[in-house]
Amino acid sequence: MNLRLLPLFGAILILSACGRNEGPAPDPVRPALVQKVMAGSGAGLNVFSGEVRARHEADLGFRIGGKVIRREVDVGATVQAGQALAQLDPADALLEARRADAQRTLSEADLRRYRDLHNKGFFSAAALEAKETTFKAADAQAGLARNAASYATLRADKAGIITAVSAEPGQVVAAGQPVVRLARDDEREVQISIPESREGELRHARTFAVRLWSAPDKTYTGRLRELAPAADAATRTFTARIAVPDADAGLRLGMTATVAISDSADRGVVVPLSAILGQGEQATVWVLDPRQNTVSSRPVRITRYSETGAQVTAGLKEGETVVVAGVHKLLAGQKVKPVFTGSAAP
Repeated sequence: MNLRLLPLFGAILILSACGRNEGPAPDPVRPALVQKVMAGSGAGLNVFSGEVRARHEADLGFRIGGKVIRREVDVGATVQAGQALAQLDPADALLEARRADAQRTLSEADLRRYRDLHNKGFFSAAALEAKETTFKAADAQAGLARNAASYATLRADKAGIITAVSAEPGQVVAAGQPVVRLARDDEREVQISIPESREGELRHARTFAVRLWSAPDKTYTGRLRELAPAADAATRTFTARIAVPDADAGLRLGMTATVAISDSADRGVVVPLSAILGQGEQATVWVLDPRQNTVSSRPVRITRYSETGAQVTAGLKEGETVVVAGVHKLLAGQKVKPVFTGSAAP
C-alpha cells in the first residue's frame, strides 16, 4: 500500500465516526391552520344572512301634489324632528289659500248683514241659519287651504336617518308618493328570509345569535319579533325580523349580519367540520397549546352536524384554539406554527 495514502484514509475514518455520532435531524415545524372557538349560541346549526334594519322606518311623501323644487337631504343624512326634507313649488297652494280666505271674508260680511236684518225682522231665523252654515263651510275651507299651503314643505316627523331617496328636483309628484325613506335611529333589527322547510324551526327556536360580517368575534343576543304569516310569492320564503335589544353603535343600518338559531338550551360551541376526526362518541379535535405551540388530541361530544359546522357540547370551551385543516397529518405533542383564520389571533 502506498504510505502516502494513509493520512487520507485516516481523515475519512474520523469524519465517518463524527457523522455516526450526530443525532437525527429535528422534525421541521409544520404550519397549522387554526381557529379560535367561539360560543355557539346555536351558530353553525341554522345560519341565515340578513340586513340590519331599523324597527321603525317609513316612506315620507307630500300630502299634496306638485313640482319638487328643492331637496334638502341625501341618503345617510341624520335629521331631527321637524327638519325640512324637501320643498314643492308653493305658488298654486298659496293662490288657493288666498282664494279661500277671500271667500271666507265675503261669507263673514254677508253673515253680519243678515244678522242685522234679522234683528230688524226682515229675514227669518231659517235664512240666518243658512248663512251661518255657509260661513262655517267657508271658514273650514280656508283652514284646509292654509294647511295645504304648509304641506308644500316636507318635514321629518321623527329624528332618524335617511335611507333612500325617491324624488329629485324638477320631478312632479302626486300626493302620498314616496320622496324619502326615514329610519328612526333607535331600535335595531335584522331582517332575514326563511325557507319553507325551516319556518317551523324558527318558531320554536330558543336562542338567536346575531353576528356582523364586519365583526364576527362579537355576538348580539336576538329575539324573534315578527314572522310573516305567508311566504313571498316570488322567493317562497318567509320574512322574519330579529330584534336586537343590546344593539350598540357598531350595529349600523344596512350592514350584513348572520342570525344563527338553535332549538336547544345547551349552546356549547361550534367548530368547522374539517376540525373533526372520527364521529359520534369517538370524535376528537386537535387543541393548540398557545404557550408551547404544540397540539394534543381531545375527545369531544357532538350533538348536531350541519353544512357549516358541528355543535360541540362537551370537551371544548370558548376561547380555546383548534386545528381546522390537515388534522390527519398531526401527532400528539407535535410543535406547529399556528396560522389563524376566522378569528383574530390572541
